Amino acid sequence: MSIIYMTREITPESLVRIYRALGVTLPGSAAVKISTGEPGGRNFLQPELIRNLVQELKGTIVECNTAYEGKRNTSKAHWETMRDHGFTAIAPCDILDEEGHIPLPVTNGHHLRENYVGSHLQNYDSMLMLSHFKGHAMGGFGGALKNMSIGLASSYGKIWIHSSGTSTRFEDVFTADHDSFLESMADADRSVMDYMGRENIVYINVANRLSVDCDCDAHPHDPEMGDIGIFASVDPVALDQACVDAVYASEDDGKAALIERIESRKGIHTVEAAHSLGLGSRRYELRCIDSHKN
Repeated sequence: MSIIYMTREITPESLVRIYRALGVTLPGSAAVKISTGEPGGRNFLQPELIRNLVQELKGTIVECNTAYEGKRNTSKAHWETMRDHGFTAIAPCDILDEEGHIPLPVTNGHHLRENYVGSHLQNYDSMLMLSHFKGHAMGGFGGALKNMSIGLASSYGKIWIHSSGTSTRFEDVFTADHDSFLESMADADRSVMDYMGRENIVYINVANRLSVDCDCDAHPHDPEMGDIGIFASVDPVALDQACVDAVYASEDDGKAALIERIESRKGIHTVEAAHSLGLGSRRYELRCIDSHKN
């Protein structure tokens, strides 16, 4: 059973506090993987929220280019977006696939034998997977597992995961078998965890602005339910499971839209697939770090 730390406070101070609660010191050069967000939307984690934690880690904010057209599909456009969104003002930033990608082997995966990640991943010793938990048009929801798979994949690698290793053509993303795509995200997660070393990655999900749409949407639907809090663990499977459970357990009537998005895209299957690969446990103990709360 894994431990999940949780706070209902979503502030720069509480983000630092929940990281410290994990009792883990990330060694060497630390990457902080976020979504830099497509221009037009406001669902991405804001620089003022994450600044204190990134600077405490002396971390570098990292991202990869997108596979779809927009303001992050080329390195030039992506650098402009990172500057416009305020990330370059708070910490060093790095587009991991600016100079191409490297293959990571997938051991005993559901579909993939290789996962293609940004080549600059080689420059980091450890990683904070700092994810905005929300809905997603294809994955049902986005959390730690999606951020680590699609998020670290190069633009080439993103299509490879979506097509379960059968195509590198963007148009095939929309006709690929859906369950296989969700399982392939788990395969990609395994390759990253094996490459970095599981002890060198920690995971934080911020469950705020709980739109049915993700940070990659330039025109996301407004959230229909209120913020839940911040969750942290060394187990990405338990972390995403806990966040999904928190949505279901919420007393907010607006949760129906997000639940429909998760269920209609079979979002929990990514968690199931990651669990079947031994990447973590779906059973967890929730520990609230807020004062006078259990």
